[in-house]
Amino acid sequence: MRERRHTLNAMVVHLFNNVMDVEAQAVITEEFHDITNNDMHIIEAIGVGGPDSMSTIAKKLSVTVGTLTTNMNGLEKKGYILRERSLEDKRVVLVTLTEKGRKAFYHHRDFHKKMIRALVKDLNQEEMQVLYRCLENLNEFLTEAQGQ
Repeated sequence: MRERRHTLNAMVVHLFNNVMDVEAQAVITEEFHDITNNDMHIIEAIGVGGPDSMSTIAKKLSVTVGTLTTNMNGLEKKGYILRERSLEDKRVVLVTLTEKGRKAFYHHRDFHKKMIRALVKDLNQEEMQVLYRCLENLNEFLTEAQGQ
């Protein structure tokens, strides 16, 4: 049992690193060469439903508005986002994706769809439920660890 847990740990660490590397290679293409994988995750958090406030987006990403502002400056300069003050409350900055930003969003989303299809391709319904429960447990652990 101990050896299995060691192997499982090694596999999870390898998968995490591999996902990050492969995702960066897959989503940062010639068309999107001017942004980082982190920028893609910000674009994902903004989404296509917008507009969202800076504080809402920062909360989704678990970062401060100040940290997010630095990244948003670059994304705006490169034409991926548009920031505007709210008409109801001038203190609130609303963010939407431009056409270029929406294109990046869908490109990133498609990579994730392919990754999930590959993950579950040979699983039956019962195995899917077990995988789901395992990922919920991992997410719960990571969420709790983040709060410490």
